[in-house]
Amino acid sequence: MKNTVLTLQKQKEEGNKITMLTAYDYTTARLVNDAGIEMILVGDSLGMTMLGYEDTLPVTMDDMVHHTRAVTKGAPDSFVVADMPFMSYQTSVYDAVVNAGRLIKEGGAQAVKLEGGAAVCEQIRAIVDASIPVCAHLGMTPQSVNAFGGFKVQGKKEASAEKLLEDALKVQEAGAFAVVLECVPAKLAQVITRELRIPTIGIGAGAGCDGQVLVYMDMLDMYGGHQAKFVKHFAKIGEEMKNAFRDYAKEVKEGTFPAPEHTYKIDDDVIQALEEKIAQEKQ
Repeated sequence: MKNTVLTLQKQKEEGNKITMLTAYDYTTARLVNDAGIEMILVGDSLGMTMLGYEDTLPVTMDDMVHHTRAVTKGAPDSFVVADMPFMSYQTSVYDAVVNAGRLIKEGGAQAVKLEGGAAVCEQIRAIVDASIPVCAHLGMTPQSVNAFGGFKVQGKKEASAEKLLEDALKVQEAGAFAVVLECVPAKLAQVITRELRIPTIGIGAGAGCDGQVLVYMDMLDMYGGHQAKFVKHFAKIGEEMKNAFRDYAKEVKEGTFPAPEHTYKIDDDVIQALEEKIAQEKQ
């Protein structure tokens, strides 16, 4: 069954946890969809995971439309949310609505996500008024990495904790159907989740949220090296892929791949006739 804003809201009301993972291409989207994950985020994290940038800031609307279009074709059941990249909505309400519309009309997404609280409520209202569902994003918002001075936990002090709760209530009032809470202390995220009517999706915000999201490359350990504290490796796919690539290279160099079972046959008399023709032409 296709997941919708209504089914997701019902999950919160019934206490049924919501599952969400990122995807950036058709093949991965099919796998995530077939696994029964209810929401897919086409995150601007693709700037780092797919395009090799140091952060999300260089990602463009064209990047987001391109990857969103691929994901939606592979996810007939999951509810696909597309990120609005840096400076696609901050500049004006008009820009916010137009760019959100592109992700729906050209990308095929069912909703958009944007970062910020009270400062972007006008944009949220306008996008929602255009019949486009909006997921808000609070806490450690990656597009504000320079303002935060790095990727830091948010809401640890009393004033900032109060601000996070206020922002969550404001984006709800503005019409957001859900809110992502990133790098927020677990107890604070639990309070925010209790106070909101709409679902909260946590990433580094504890199990008290209504759902969870992870970057799929992180949870499959496809990078190696340092990982954020909130990441759990559910499989070691990165090492498995490298081993497979090495085995492939070894067999190619040894001449053992492709083996006879990987090749197509032809009648010997066809080859003999061809060889005779080649020999005649060389005389």
